[in-house]
Amino acid sequence: MSPAFTPGRFADTTVIVTGAGSGIGKATAIRLGLEGARVVATDVVADRLDALVAENPGADLVTVAGDVSDPAVIDQLVAAAGGRVDGLANVAGIMDAFLPPAEVDDATWDRVLAVNLTAPMRLTRAVLPLMIAAGKGAIVNVSSEASLRASASGVAYTSSKHAVNGFTKSVAVFYKAQGIRCNAVAPGAVATNIEAPFKSEHAAATLGPIMGTTIPPVAQPDEEAAVICFLLSDDASNVNGAIVPCDGGWSAI
Repeated sequence: MSPAFTPGRFADTTVIVTGAGSGIGKATAIRLGLEGARVVATDVVADRLDALVAENPGADLVTVAGDVSDPAVIDQLVAAAGGRVDGLANVAGIMDAFLPPAEVDDATWDRVLAVNLTAPMRLTRAVLPLMIAAGKGAIVNVSSEASLRASASGVAYTSSKHAVNGFTKSVAVFYKAQGIRCNAVAPGAVATNIEAPFKSEHAAATLGPIMGTTIPPVAQPDEEAAVICFLLSDDASNVNGAIVPCDGGWSAI
């Protein structure tokens, strides 16, 4: 059963959502739109954004196609927001083929950190002045079960998501007095199109048995989006600096 919507909850707000062309990002953008937000949506695949708009004719959607790790795309997103950003959902992310420390290549390490950590930092840095000027704002980063343990991914993804948690808490501490909240959602296994193949025999032998016996049933993107939107909303006015597992209980094992 899909989580119930709250009509009007985001009326008269502008929210930026990355990775909005599929999976959790798409579900988040749709939910925000249905709840009244003007959504500035970005994805690396332009056709996905076109489909998002076509499938949701009643939503106020502005799209920016591009790689969120490109600083120019960050500038385009802020410009598209039109000088006001009430919320930011940093959803875009990529996996690392489960490569362990002895096998990870520089290209994989650099690319995963660029998309999963540096891009959210840059976009957060870009919208903070607008939020500070307004005296309020909510930021939600999509972290991962891999931010809570080392057995859910390879070394690059694990490192990036642990860092996302630290970044989230840092933003919360530095800007809470300015009315800004920053939290993170840590999903477990979710039905998305993010590719996660084992490209390491050592990783498959080490992590496979652990994951095979601990991972709860796969979640649907709208279940994650419901938590993200809660944290973006005034319903979560007293939640700041939290890392919220949305993993079917995986983190409790």
